[in-house]
Amino acid sequence: MAKEKKIQDYDWCYNVLRYYVDFVLKLSYRNVRYVGTENIPQNGAVIYAPNHTNALMDALVILAMDRKPKVFVARADIFKNKTAAKLFRFLKIMPIMRMRDGIDEVRKNDETISKAVDVLQDRVPLCIFPEGTHQAKYSALPLSKGIFRIAFQAQEMMKDMPLWIVPVGLRYGSFFRFRSTVRVQIGDPINVREFIEEHSDYPQQVQINLAKDMLTERMKQSMFYIPDDENYAAMYEICAATVMKQSRMVKRHPENAHLHELDAHFKANNRTIWQVRDMSDREPEKAARLLQLGNEASQIRRAKNISMSSVAIKYPFWSRVLKLLILIALLPYCLPVSILTLPIKLVCGYIFSKMDDMAFRNSVRYLVNLVLWPVLVIIYAVVAFVVLPWQWALAVTVALMPAPIVAHEMWRLVRLGVSDVKLLMSGELRRKYREIRKYIIIRK
Repeated sequence: MAKEKKIQDYDWCYNVLRYYVDFVLKLSYRNVRYVGTENIPQNGAVIYAPNHTNALMDALVILAMDRKPKVFVARADIFKNKTAAKLFRFLKIMPIMRMRDGIDEVRKNDETISKAVDVLQDRVPLCIFPEGTHQAKYSALPLSKGIFRIAFQAQEMMKDMPLWIVPVGLRYGSFFRFRSTVRVQIGDPINVREFIEEHSDYPQQVQINLAKDMLTERMKQSMFYIPDDENYAAMYEICAATVMKQSRMVKRHPENAHLHELDAHFKANNRTIWQVRDMSDREPEKAARLLQLGNEASQIRRAKNISMSSVAIKYPFWSRVLKLLILIALLPYCLPVSILTLPIKLVCGYIFSKMDDMAFRNSVRYLVNLVLWPVLVIIYAVVAFVVLPWQWALAVTVALMPAPIVAHEMWRLVRLGVSDVKLLMSGELRRKYREIRKYIIIRK
């Protein structure tokens, strides 16, 4: 009798598909940046623990970090359909019950935990989103205990083999815009065996709570973290308004002179948050006025539908001129391909109309491009080879390959151009930003 194939076992079809999936993922962002990969332990089993902000894209970004296979854990309700369950297993995703599913369902997690332990014993990385659900915010949700139960049980069974929980911070330039940016920071890993030994005097439930606190702090250190409270919108606005000046200050330090732009923005935003918190402790009235300005600016910007990219722009005048010149130069190509990629927009738009959670929009765009664009290219190529000489047909087919990206970038430039003009015409909003920048001390 043939041995049952494990979810972590080698699958040539999966491995081949990975090249295409990772390639399309990289095309879905203008910049994908991985930081701190040297922190990933090489001497044992690894559980990745990322924050969860952007639905399916979070898993794809973690998957594309390297060529190693990874097994993911997802909520059990998406496995109810048998066909979907088979697909998820092929994609190396296994179900886990959540407390909201009911205590009877949670008891079924013993099988999942057993399989997860088996995955780790084979030294295949396991990825668990410990927040349990996603939210499109630069914040954090309370961690569930499932990741620690799996880790503690796995460590007990693996004995001398070390097991690490690796915090991962995902920072998207935009949660809802296609072709944004994403920065992935690998944090300081937790050695589970050493943690258990250091806290052996405590019962396991206390150990889990202490481990939860430790992982929470290390995840926050790896991500752009704004407390999810009444000042969230104001803090986000203040960070955007000051990010360019703060980035320049960060780069003045010799060790940061050649810092990547996304890394500089990360440090700049964290610097701003620290300054506002410090101001709240030392000068609460001044901080209250700053937060009020942030809230007012946020309300005006949203009412006028001005992009945050316009606010955080580095060289406003020259950037706008460059956008206009690029748009004019690419119009002869962009307009036809925009028509040819219209089916993608229509399919995405239809699916969006049926969705309540905007955080899934980039996931939908990714999947539609992944599946539909190759089909459209084949159709257009067949038509081209039927009506044109083969040399021209081949040239048209090659020119069509980057069409979805180019068309999207054209409309992005149009949208940002309109947004820039709105910001230029909004004297009140620009005054708010100038006043915000005066409150933030730009110093070493």
